Amino acid sequence: MSDSLPLRDRYLGLIDEIVQLTLQGKISSVEMVYQMLQKTILAGTGEIFELGLSDRLNAIQTQVDSETDELKKAKANRSLRAIKTIQSQWQRYREQNKTTEAIASASQEITTAAADERLAIFLRLTDPNLKNPLNISQLQQLSKSLQQFAQFNEDIAQISQGITRGLAAWQRLQDHLVSWMYESNQALGFGGVAGETGPWGTWAKKVNSELPQKLLRTLAVEQSAISFAETQSNLTLSDWVEIAIILQYLQRGLVSWFDQQAYNIQAGSKLSISTFLTFAVIWSQLASGFQSQAVYSNGASQIMLQILRTFAQRPYFPLYGGIFASFSGSYLRDALDYLDEPLKKVARTQEKARILTLLGYSQRALGQYKRSIHFHEQALEIARNSGDRPCEIANLNHLSRTYVQEKNYPEAINNSQRALMLSRQVGDAYGGQSQRTGEANALVNLGYSEVMQAQQLEQVEPETYETAINYLEQGLKLSEKLGDIQSKALCLSSLGIAYLVIEDSQNAIKYLEDGFKTAQISGDLYLQGRNLAYLAEAYYQLHNFEKAVYTGCLGMYLLEQIASREWRQPAGLLIILQGQIGVEAFQNLLQQHRPKIIAIIGVDGYDYIPKLLTQYQE
Repeated sequence: MSDSLPLRDRYLGLIDEIVQLTLQGKISSVEMVYQMLQKTILAGTGEIFELGLSDRLNAIQTQVDSETDELKKAKANRSLRAIKTIQSQWQRYREQNKTTEAIASASQEITTAAADERLAIFLRLTDPNLKNPLNISQLQQLSKSLQQFAQFNEDIAQISQGITRGLAAWQRLQDHLVSWMYESNQALGFGGVAGETGPWGTWAKKVNSELPQKLLRTLAVEQSAISFAETQSNLTLSDWVEIAIILQYLQRGLVSWFDQQAYNIQAGSKLSISTFLTFAVIWSQLASGFQSQAVYSNGASQIMLQILRTFAQRPYFPLYGGIFASFSGSYLRDALDYLDEPLKKVARTQEKARILTLLGYSQRALGQYKRSIHFHEQALEIARNSGDRPCEIANLNHLSRTYVQEKNYPEAINNSQRALMLSRQVGDAYGGQSQRTGEANALVNLGYSEVMQAQQLEQVEPETYETAINYLEQGLKLSEKLGDIQSKALCLSSLGIAYLVIEDSQNAIKYLEDGFKTAQISGDLYLQGRNLAYLAEAYYQLHNFEKAVYTGCLGMYLLEQIASREWRQPAGLLIILQGQIGVEAFQNLLQQHRPKIIAIIGVDGYDYIPKLLTQYQE
């Protein structure tokens, strides 16, 4: 068969040849057909062969259906059987050569693309959200395939070099992925592990290339990736690809490791959540820093959105909070702001609704209630249109919670009632834990909203509070039944605050202490700080000033560390208390609890407490 013929004609000739040899009895097994296909079909051209095979199959099928001459019909049927044999062997060949085909196809897409689109295409082809994403071995093969075109195009050579260098760096980093956690009793996660012994510093020592090392060192000292990107005016495409592969494999490796620690209370899903968000934020910062280099900026945004898409599909995606677990580094305080802008360019998908949900409740924790409502309303509409009922119910619940913070209690009650009704409708129709979680949260929000409204209206009838507290207790029972730690923490906290509002300090303390312990397990720093802040108020009501100082100082510190405006609530109480008992007595109480406070927030945290109180007074 002549090599000079167009591919389609060559493949049609091959099909006809196999049919003829079959009719002549010269093909005795399907293996011979497979070998002929294997010998002739070129990688990356399977689609052309498939079209030719389909044309021949249709033509012979038409002949069989329309032929009236018995001899000719019999021959056509034998030809049809031969074609079907080719078809079955082609499917076998295609299955066994999927990888080769995928790499050839990827290589062709990258090499034939316009210069300013090559990086975007490479990132699309290596997206972890694809049904069959390329593994390390396949990436190595892609690099070799691209290397064949390197002499003709510098960009293609750079992508190939970047892949090779990035994978080599990852091979060196693999054994040190989590080694930093076991050095000097490091805490798990990204909070409080800056410098040489933290993750970034440890990884920087294992990387040979200058720029990846520089980026990792920048992150090690808790500096923003924006400043790193802004100073890289001479960054090459191979440098960028190398950095991309290193960061992507670090992130995926960490998530995989944390996911396998499901029974470790310190690790598990809360650190997977922290990892997804940390790396998404870093890519968002890189996108911002590379703004003068559009190809690199767009590439960074593309990876950030890929990470968020993967995250949104995880079963532990935090629809109801918990993202402040090990997420308290100072350079990540306002990190979520970086995710807002790129999301505006994304289609209105289920994944977008879920990320907007996360942004919404994060803004509530930071005290940005108007922004919180804006994000939740957007998420609610998208979730409703995309049929994501758990996300729709979650956003109604969050809107209720945010309206309570704004003291708009009728709206808070309205949204919690809608959440409760929808969760029960959906639960009755489909069942499932996510709907029951929505119901537990709706019961808590409804009870909490009604308690706060009754307090505002100065209603003193016990029945008003009994009904509201009954909703809260139903929510607690349901969250316990579901084993939902995050919802249970919210239920206990809300019950504690409700009892504090009706001046039942003993019950308030019981629920708030349980709420604090449960929030420690779920890893939610916001709920931990909030429980401690209200515990301080409950102890103050009982004139237990010693415990009021201890819980108030801890709550103030934790809330300030996540940039929540609510740190001012316990700070105000502590200043009043200091005025009542005197500065010296206050300092003595603080000193008395020094070992317990240091055990939770460290020496630096303890030393920061007086500075915070001074800051509040100023």
